[in-house]
Amino acid sequence: MATYTSTLTWVRGDEAFADGKYSRAHEIAFDGGVTMPASSSPHVVKLPLSREDAVDPEEMLVASLSSCHMLFFLDFARRGGFVVDAYVDQAEGVMGKDERGRIAMTQVKLNPQITWAGDKQPAPEEIRELHHKAHEACFIANSFRGDVAIADGEAH
Repeated sequence: MATYTSTLTWVRGDEAFADGKYSRAHEIAFDGGVTMPASSSPHVVKLPLSREDAVDPEEMLVASLSSCHMLFFLDFARRGGFVVDAYVDQAEGVMGKDERGRIAMTQVKLNPQITWAGDKQPAPEEIRELHHKAHEACFIANSFRGDVAIADGEAH
């Protein structure tokens, strides 16, 4: 099995800490060499204590699920003899209370817009089947306890 790593770095600097008015901004470095600014969500910790121009954990969860689903979808489409020119997904995550009464990401809705190429175009039922197979194979979806819905499709 593979191991994935990231390094998160937060430094307080000159700010006070005990009063809770410290910046939540930090950096996350990934094993491939990419470093990105991160922060708490402005929906959770109000500006200026969070950064609007940084990725937050909730966005990363939604993006990772969307990315994983797309990667499997593209592979299954290729195996089915279809050609995809573009795949754009404006995924949305919904926070709410889970079955334990805890605040959690309870649903992620994928809204993929796919541009197909070539003479062999998939029928709507074939597209639904590609999404179903991608969902079943997606490592992140298999790790996520909430519902995953695909626009114009069923919840998984």
